[in-house]
Amino acid sequence: MTEAGNGSATESGTMEDVTQSMTESPGPEPIELLEPSGLSEPVGLSKLEPSELTELTELIEPTELAEATAEPAEAMEATELAVRWLAELVGRGGVAVLSGAGLSTESGIPDYRGPTGRARRAEPMTYQKFVGSAEARRRYWARSHVGWRQIGLARPNAGHRAVAALERRGLVAGIVTQNVDGLHQAAGARRVIELHGGLDRVVCLSCRERTPRTELERRLHAANPDWEAAGLINPDGDAVLTDEQVAGFQVVDCTGCGGQLKPDVIFFGENVPRPRVDECFAVVAGAQALLVLGSSLKVRSGLRFVAKAAALGIPIAIVNQGPTGGDTEATLTLDAPLGATLSNLVTRLGAHEF
Repeated sequence: MTEAGNGSATESGTMEDVTQSMTESPGPEPIELLEPSGLSEPVGLSKLEPSELTELTELIEPTELAEATAEPAEAMEATELAVRWLAELVGRGGVAVLSGAGLSTESGIPDYRGPTGRARRAEPMTYQKFVGSAEARRRYWARSHVGWRQIGLARPNAGHRAVAALERRGLVAGIVTQNVDGLHQAAGARRVIELHGGLDRVVCLSCRERTPRTELERRLHAANPDWEAAGLINPDGDAVLTDEQVAGFQVVDCTGCGGQLKPDVIFFGENVPRPRVDECFAVVAGAQALLVLGSSLKVRSGLRFVAKAAALGIPIAIVNQGPTGGDTEATLTLDAPLGATLSNLVTRLGAHEF
C-alpha cells in the first residue's frame, strides 16, 4: 500500500520507474562546526548570524564520526559529536525535512525495513487489484477496519514534536513526509506535504469527494455490528487476517454517488500526482539543508529528493536506525533513535521555548 502508514508503497516497493538513473554528484563539502566552547549555551548557536557561521574554522570530516565506534564510550562520544554537527547545520535554518516510517515507530506504528519491520512479510494491496475485484476490496477494508483501531489511536512521539518545535522556531522551511499517519500535523507542524496521502481521509473513485476516515469507520461498524477480528498490524495500517475472518464483512460505498471508496493514499501501481512531486522538489531546491529522518531511502520515491539536494550542493544529514540508500550522498549520517536524538537537538537550539 503506502510508505509509511506507515510503510508506504515505496518503502517496500515502487510505484514509479525505479530504473531511472539517479543524478551523480560528488556531494557537498563537510560543513563547518562550532568550537566546543561555542556549544555550551543551547540557544547560542541558533542566534548566530550567517556571517558568523562562515568564520568558523573547525572542520570535522564524516570519517571521524565512524572511527570512534569500537567501545561504548567512544560510540557515545561519536554520537555526541554528530549531534553537535547536526545542531550546527539545523541552526542555520532553511531546513527541508524528509521523513519516513522510522520516525513513527516510537508511536507504535511498525515499519517495513527498520528494526520493527524486519520480520514482516506482508503483500500490500495494489491499485489494480483494489479497483478490479470486489473480493479484494472486501479483504482490504476488513483488514483496514481492524488496523485503524491502532493507527487511529496513535499519537505523536518526541520526534514529531521536535520537528514541529523546530518549525515554530523558524528553522524548518518545509516537511515532505512519506508517512500516511498524519502525526506531523497532530504534533503541530503546518508546512507538511504528504507525498503518499493520508489514511485519515477516504476518496470516492467516481465523484472524487473526500470524507473523514472517522465517518467511514462509523458506517463500517454499523454495517458489521457483530463482526470481530484481530491480527498483526502491518505498517500500511491494516491487519493480517485469514480468509475465514474476512468472510461476511460488509463494505460500504459513497453516500453521494454509490461509487467505490478508497483510502486517500497511494497504492502500489499508482503514481504520486505530478504537481505534488513538483511541490516536494521545490521545497528541497529552496532549502539550505536537507534533513532525512527515519527513511531507509531504498527506493526512488524518497531517494530522488536526496539526489536532487546532492546535485544542487545542498548539505544532507540523515538520522535513521540502520544504513540507508542515501548514505553515500550525505554530509552526515547518524544511526540513533530518532526521538531522543531530535529532543537533544531541540534542547541544544533552544527551540523548546517556542
